[in-house]
Amino acid sequence: MRKAGPMATNARWTAADIPDLTGNTAIVTGANSGIGLVTAEELAAHGAQVTLAVRDQQRGRSAADQIRSRYPDAQVEVGSCDLASLDSVRTFAATWREDHSDGLDLLVNNAGVMAIPRRDSADGFEMQLATNHLGHFALTGLLNVALRDNARVVTVSSQAHRMGRMNFDDLMSERSYSPWRAYGQSKLANLLFAGEFQRRLAAAGSSVRSVAAHPGYAATNLQSVGPAMSGSRVQATLTSVANRVLAQSAQMGALPTLFAATAPAVNGGDYVGPGGFAEQRGHPKVVGMSTAAKDPHAAQLLWQVSEELTEVCYP
Repeated sequence: MRKAGPMATNARWTAADIPDLTGNTAIVTGANSGIGLVTAEELAAHGAQVTLAVRDQQRGRSAADQIRSRYPDAQVEVGSCDLASLDSVRTFAATWREDHSDGLDLLVNNAGVMAIPRRDSADGFEMQLATNHLGHFALTGLLNVALRDNARVVTVSSQAHRMGRMNFDDLMSERSYSPWRAYGQSKLANLLFAGEFQRRLAAAGSSVRSVAAHPGYAATNLQSVGPAMSGSRVQATLTSVANRVLAQSAQMGALPTLFAATAPAVNGGDYVGPGGFAEQRGHPKVVGMSTAAKDPHAAQLLWQVSEELTEVCYP
């Protein structure tokens, strides 16, 4: 990422503190709604050329039009990328690299699904692990050679990583499946990946930074997908009420991702979340993670397994 301006000294960091990003290129997965859309919009508003990497092209075009309506000079484009299909990920990465020979400054691995009934991805993987981790692992690896000096890769995790355990004996939850257990595992995988990627970057002497973030409890449509797929009206009602009463806005929920992506003082390996009570809301700051998320042996094993499953090996 090209040199940015000085970091704001205000502890209550907001999107207004994002430096000028003119000349920077960015990709945001899952950018058609929620935190991904806010992230893409703020990056574009501050001068970045942003690709909305989305599964649903119609919704992606609507999101791009929404951004342009607010910021007529915004440089946004839509790319087809279904994180649950490795063929789609490969096609997107190859097309993007052909169309952007100057390289990539920022990759935001944001797209995700949460606590859905068990489904298999196009490649036969458990859907939450496939979408939240394996798809992003493959995408990052395929775009790795395009990353410019001082580029950043921001991987969006969750507080749910604290309930996650990597079950390498039943990674795809074929013998036993719990929607929330599988979600926690996928979010733990996000942090293990981000940390291992940073260690490998540092060992190679790279200036690229791997950073992670989580939004706290933000009101988006992510929470409604699981209840809708399971057909539970009770869960859907409870989720709707909680989003209205307890959650912070998607704009606030996107701040940790934007901070991780643009604040000059962020270091590789940092994990950014809301600074309020229990990290559920508030302005962004560097936060801690579970002991399991810092396990280098689990991270190395996950990396090896991910390379085998995706057939993507990092240079």
